[in-house]
Amino acid sequence: MGCVGSWLANGNSKKLKKPKPWRHTVPITRDQLAQMREEFWDTQPHYGGQTEIWDALRAATEASDLIHAQLIVECAGIILSTADMSTCYDERGTKYELPRYVLSEPTNLIRGS
Repeated sequence: MGCVGSWLANGNSKKLKKPKPWRHTVPITRDQLAQMREEFWDTQPHYGGQTEIWDALRAATEASDLIHAQLIVECAGIILSTADMSTCYDERGTKYELPRYVLSEPTNLIRGS
């Protein structure tokens, strides 16, 4: 059985893709979405994994485009289990799961004031 690092070294990393459109259970504002994201990033690292990987995942989700996000993921040695980054692993095999709301905006986001 090979290690996760060798899997990545063999060129088996996935290419990042935009997440599929999704709807929140109730329409939310951009401020509410920002609050949800902030709470996730503030608390999730306390449940396991490396701080550096969490920081790289956050930077990738906040990147201006998929090319930059892909570079961040590759440089950090993050292995994508899903092309939308919802499930990832570090080189030690630790699993990182990201909720849809940190990956993209819901289709029922309330825009404007």
